[in-house]
Order: sequence, then C-alpha cells, then structure tokens
Amino acid sequence: IKLYHAPFSRSCRVRWMLEELGLDYEIEPMQFGNLSTPEYLAKNPNARVPTLEDGDTVIWESGAILQYLLETYGQGRFEPKPGTPERAPYLQWFHWAEGTALPPLADLAQHTMVRPEERRIPALVPDAVERMGKCLDVLDQALAGKQYLAGSEFTAADVMVGYFLHMAKFTGQLGEKRPNASAYLARLAERPAFQKAFGA
Repeated sequence: IKLYHAPFSRSCRVRWMLEELGLDYEIEPMQFGNLSTPEYLAKNPNARVPTLEDGDTVIWESGAILQYLLETYGQGRFEPKPGTPERAPYLQWFHWAEGTALPPLADLAQHTMVRPEERRIPALVPDAVERMGKCLDVLDQALAGKQYLAGSEFTAADVMVGYFLHMAKFTGQLGEKRPNASAYLARLAERPAFQKAFGA
C-alpha cells in the first residue's frame, strides 16, 4: 500500500485509518506545488491528495479511501454493522465531515494561508468563519454526554470529523466556548494513530 501524502491535508485521515488498522504502508511525500506533474495526474486527475495505491487499485477522495480500507481490511472494525442503531449516525457524521464542515474550513484556509497573497479574497473570510462556527456549534451540541459520534465505540466517522476538528483548532476557530468538542478532540489526540497521522 502506498499513500501519496502531504502534511495538514486530507491525506492525514487516510494515514490515521491505516495506522488504526495496523496495515503496512509506505508514504510518498507530496507538496502542494508538485501535484500537477503528468505522472501524478495519471493517478489523480484532480491534482490533489490523498491518492492510495493498493496493488492494481488506485483510489482518491479521502472518504472513499477510508471506506475502501474498511471493506478490504477492516474485518468489521471501526464501523457499526448495517441495521444497528449506531449505523445511521455513523453514516451521517462520516459524510457531514466532508460535505458540510470542510467547505468553510477550506475557504478560510485558502484565503488566509494557502493561496499566494495576491490571489486571496479577504472579504470571503468572515463568511467562512461564521459558517465554520455554526458547524462547530452543531458538533459541540451533538457531543454532549458522548464519547464518540456514533456511540461508545471509536469509528471511522471520528477519523473524518477528527481531521476537521484538528484543523479547526489549528486555524484558531475551535475556541473555549465549545467544551464538548474540545474534550472530544483531546480524546482523539491521545490515540497513537492520531499522533502518527499528524506528527509528520
């Protein structure tokens, strides 16, 4: 298994899941400036990370890669079985992480850090902060009295959402007024696989 990985990118989700599953893999280090080479575009035409190679299988999109890894190597771990009460919230939060929470975070990052200064649009930042705050409030309320998002067990939904929350803290948006989310992130950060994924 080879993971094309750049620090702070969504590929951290995949590295985290690989570590949780205890799989052997190699990292192909990538930088945001070298994602448009013909060689890499042949693997991922979006010019983004992550991309995963597993034998003849080449797959991109972080959530899809997590689902592929669980189906191929999970043996029932890290996702509730279909038909169980935990399955619906698991699916909800798994997809909420990318579909709802990540867009405002991406806008914030693009227009404060990622893009060259001349290509940033400062007027977009307050809106991104507001939308991101609403997501964090929803998450904080949902975590009241809970260890993890889909019940008492850690799942891949926590990997998907945990990346968002880690980056929210990194960009200074988590704040002290969201104690449930902060405590949840602290629990996730104690996991060795989390530390490996975000440590390099």
